[in-house]
Formats: sequence, structure tokens, C-alpha cells
Amino acid sequence: MLLPYAIANTMFDEVLDSAFSNRNLGGMMNTDIKENDQGYELIIDLPGVTKENLSAELKDGYLCISATVGHANSENAQNEKFLRRERFVGSCRRSFYVGDHVTQEDIRTKFENGTLHLFIPKQTQAAQLESKKLIAIEG
Repeated sequence: MLLPYAIANTMFDEVLDSAFSNRNLGGMMNTDIKENDQGYELIIDLPGVTKENLSAELKDGYLCISATVGHANSENAQNEKFLRRERFVGSCRRSFYVGDHVTQEDIRTKFENGTLHLFIPKQTQAAQLESKKLIAIEG
């Protein structure tokens, strides 16, 4: 038997979770970012996503990852009545700023077992020095 305060707390938690966090994505796109001397590794969980329903785009210094899971509008889904649905169905997208110096060719990817691994190299010191545009000061 649930006590009234337990029911109220559960309902309140669900409202907060849906309004202020990404927990309503059902564990979709949980991301770990590791740094080493060569660059950064992003490890993104994408349960239920196939390679065909996954895309990565680099635009204006942002790496955007998009994924689609399931088919919310399939004929079977329209005829079924769910009492509770905890598995994520739909599309989701995340963006990470990687900088203007990163090109498509620099990023290495691997997708296996529902996990996307991306490696983004760090900008080398030589490249940073070359990109400086000094202005001559007269005087």
C-alpha cells in the first residue's frame, strides 16, 4: 500500500524530472568525455539506435549528434494502448562545441553495441601559433 505522501513525492519527482532534466529521454545520449594528450573522446550511449538512424554533423564549430529510436507512428503503435511507456521512442539531438579548428576529417568515429565513440584531436601548439594574426604597432 502506498501512503499519500509517497504518492505525492513520486508524482512531484516525475514532474521535476520531465521539466528540468533529460531523464525523460530514458537514458538516451548519456555522454562521458575523456581527455588525453592527443584529444578528447566522447562516449555516447544510444540504446536501441541503429547505425542507419544515427547522424553526426559538424557545423560552425559544433558537433551535432542526432538519433531516432523506434517508430512512434507505426500502425501497431496506433492500435495499442499503453498503460506505461518507459522505453524512449522518437528523436533526440545533442550538440558539443569542439571549436572552429576541427574539420570533418579530424574526427574519428566508431559505433558498436549501442555506443558511439568519437575522437576529436586537440589543436597542436604549432597550429595555434600559426593562427595568430599580429597587428603591427607603430610608434
